[in-house]
Amino acid sequence: MSIAKTYLPKETEEKWYSYWLKHDFFKSVPDEREPYTIVIPPPNVTGVLHMGHMLNNTIQDVLVRRARMKGKNACWVPGTDHASIATEAKVVAMLKERGISKADLTRPEFLAYAWEWKEKYGGIILEQLKKLGASCDWDRTKFTMDEDLSEAVIDTFIHLHKKGLIYRGIRMVNWDPQSKTAVSDEEVIRKEVNQKLYYIRYAVKSESREDGKTESTDAATDLQTSELPDYLTIATTRPETIMADAAICINPNDERYVHLHGKSVYIPLIHRTIPVILDEYVTMDFGTGCLKVTPAHDLNDYELGQKHKLPVIDILNDDGTLNDKAQILIGVDRFAARKKIAVLLEEAGALEKVEDYKSQIGFSERTDAVIEPKLSMQWFCKMGEMAKPALDYVLNGEIKLIPDKFINTYRHWMENVRDWNISRQLWWGQQIPAWYLPNGEFVIAKNAEEALVEAKLKNPAFTAQDLTQDPDVVDTWFSSWLWPISVFGGFKDPDNADINYYYPTNDLVTAPEILFFWVARMIMAGHEFRGEVPFKNVYLTGIVRDKLGRKMSKQLGNSPDPLDLIAQYGADGVRVGMLLCSPAGNDLMFDESYCKQGSGFANKIWNAFKLVKGWEVDDTLANPNSIAIDWFASRFDQALGQIEDNFAQYRLSEALMDTYKLVWDDFCAWYLEMIKPVYQHPIDRATYTATIQFFENILKVLHPFMPFLTEELWHDELFGERAEKECCIVAQLPVIGEINARLLSEVETVKEVIGAVRNTRQTKHIADKEPLELLVKTNSGINYLQYQAIIARLGNISRFSEVTDKVEGAISFLASTDEFYIPFKEEINPVAERARLEKEKEYLLGFLKSVNAKLSNERFMSNAKPEIIEIEQRKKADAEAKLQIIQKALDDLAD
Repeated sequence: MSIAKTYLPKETEEKWYSYWLKHDFFKSVPDEREPYTIVIPPPNVTGVLHMGHMLNNTIQDVLVRRARMKGKNACWVPGTDHASIATEAKVVAMLKERGISKADLTRPEFLAYAWEWKEKYGGIILEQLKKLGASCDWDRTKFTMDEDLSEAVIDTFIHLHKKGLIYRGIRMVNWDPQSKTAVSDEEVIRKEVNQKLYYIRYAVKSESREDGKTESTDAATDLQTSELPDYLTIATTRPETIMADAAICINPNDERYVHLHGKSVYIPLIHRTIPVILDEYVTMDFGTGCLKVTPAHDLNDYELGQKHKLPVIDILNDDGTLNDKAQILIGVDRFAARKKIAVLLEEAGALEKVEDYKSQIGFSERTDAVIEPKLSMQWFCKMGEMAKPALDYVLNGEIKLIPDKFINTYRHWMENVRDWNISRQLWWGQQIPAWYLPNGEFVIAKNAEEALVEAKLKNPAFTAQDLTQDPDVVDTWFSSWLWPISVFGGFKDPDNADINYYYPTNDLVTAPEILFFWVARMIMAGHEFRGEVPFKNVYLTGIVRDKLGRKMSKQLGNSPDPLDLIAQYGADGVRVGMLLCSPAGNDLMFDESYCKQGSGFANKIWNAFKLVKGWEVDDTLANPNSIAIDWFASRFDQALGQIEDNFAQYRLSEALMDTYKLVWDDFCAWYLEMIKPVYQHPIDRATYTATIQFFENILKVLHPFMPFLTEELWHDELFGERAEKECCIVAQLPVIGEINARLLSEVETVKEVIGAVRNTRQTKHIADKEPLELLVKTNSGINYLQYQAIIARLGNISRFSEVTDKVEGAISFLASTDEFYIPFKEEINPVAERARLEKEKEYLLGFLKSVNAKLSNERFMSNAKPEIIEIEQRKKADAEAKLQIIQKALDDLAD
């Protein structure tokens, strides 16, 4: 078939993705092969493709395609997460547009709308992943609220409650006033914001008070006295919470406030008295050294309040407005109340000053609302018992974190784990299987029928009407922590063929920010329900940032649309662009130029293929290119070893760069130039056949990174007729053959010679078409005559010969330890020549220093392969020999 002038990604991608789907290349069923399994980190059902998804799923697809080409039964399970908070917010917004309020709906009515929204919009991101080339087994697509997955969640809740690991109680939680639900610590984003620091005066209660007077009258009398009242000044960023104050705390060692020990003060505006308490928790040199204690609205204050048995006064409604307990500004939003209270305090003479202040506050990851610490009745799961084996799996290496720098972070989290708040005040999700009885007790059961059975054990008189199910749902992560098990039906049928074959999975690719609240919890669930790890390796990607180092976000406007990038540069170009700058665990400094580079790489391969395809073959010609063919065969196998090694260590970026250099530099820039026939002349059959075989193997190595381009070229007639399912996607990767290390080393020197000749032409302004004579004084033992044809062709050398002495009046250069001379009718400037030699000497001394440092590094010497050490030792010997030659030349100039 004819080949297009340039690579056309769009039509190629559509053609081959449909072909792969039609012929079930992504489909996996258990068989006799070794399984390779990845479960996708399920994106939110509300999600659309962003740059983080692009990176994560490109890495997964590379790993899956590579496993498939290694003969493994590759299974990549896709799916989405129901994302309780985010989805409920989307549905509420949809209803608002229709003039419907959630408050006017029953739960079943609301859920009907939620499922309607999910069916319409919930699969968008999975369709977008197909544009990237994701080779998921789409028949296995799961949703965390599928019937069997939801059943697994309920069964898990019941199991853990029976073990005493789930309990109900009042605790301080992170409250999202916008979605009106608790959120986990991990769903709180800390941001530095500009605030105000309010210095508020609390009047000290006088000892001369007469009993029987109300606090408000006493305070009014105090404030009207002609004597200066005694005040305590408190600095706070939240004056709207003073009505919830339960005490003022000072350090018992603070000499400034000794006279206040045992005293009380009045809360401004409402004139309620609160005690002054003593605790070393207060830092004397921070602020005024006095702390207002508000147990209902701050976690640390709550713990301090528990210690000192202080009352808990919650003045906020679920939506962040002030309630009746605030006594003033009832029904006003907390932030509006802050401004109004500042005015009231100033009018009352209780506001000393206001300062600008920067501090970190928490925002809801889902709604971006400011988080409110709030005491709430919630369901919790004890983590301590499950955390220990999950930590051991990582510390003993059964699960590898890549890179391993995250092990210490993981250890810190797991050793300081807190109980997990698993209830959410929402309707979208798995409803908590708890039923409340009229006597205040509750029962845990899978459904209402089983709940009634349990209830009758407590009191036979109970009827179904006496039972009320808890309205809350479980945290979304409480379903996704079961993901590696539940997607294979491991709860409904713990001994089914899929779970026994595919579990544990091989690799998990995810982001470090969910290492604890998803990865760690999956490890806990794997141990609890299967008695083994859920995966063997966790590849942790970095954050995608722009070239200025800023995290990509819609708010900053610095995040390109991935689909626009694919439309412009092709999926293969974008995949290469993403991977070129994405070492594991390190942030990716993304620039669109990387995608342009990836697109350029695709075109380079396309043009190289066109070049080879355009050659005519003459079967009567002898093969003049045996050296070039042998060299590239060894170079290919050497690169294949480096690529394999990088994949084994999950250095995907380095593996791609090795592949990139192999194709662009070694194959296109050197090999093809070495063997390319003279314009409009034929090529011999042996060289042609070898080159086609090289190209076919290159396509195989490239395929995991660039699936569309490689599949397109794979089916060209150049390679002969392919069977219907004889596709690149399932072609077996090449096996590393024997490597001729000497040949590789010598050709590197030959390339150095050619480079020096070309550089001489450039610096001396000698036209490329003008033939040159090249002489060599050999010190290394290389037989340059066997490379004469390559040197003559690529350097345009008319005569190449060996000499035994230095050639006077010629341009000279070194390659390895050999001395080369180009006779040239030009007077050598001794000053310029000395400067050139000194510069080369300085470079070699620096190079030798770095090589010696590596060879004297015990860690390098003990971990590096013998052949790598040998290469470094050879570099050292060459550098030392070159230095001797340069020093001799410098000495000759001095004579």
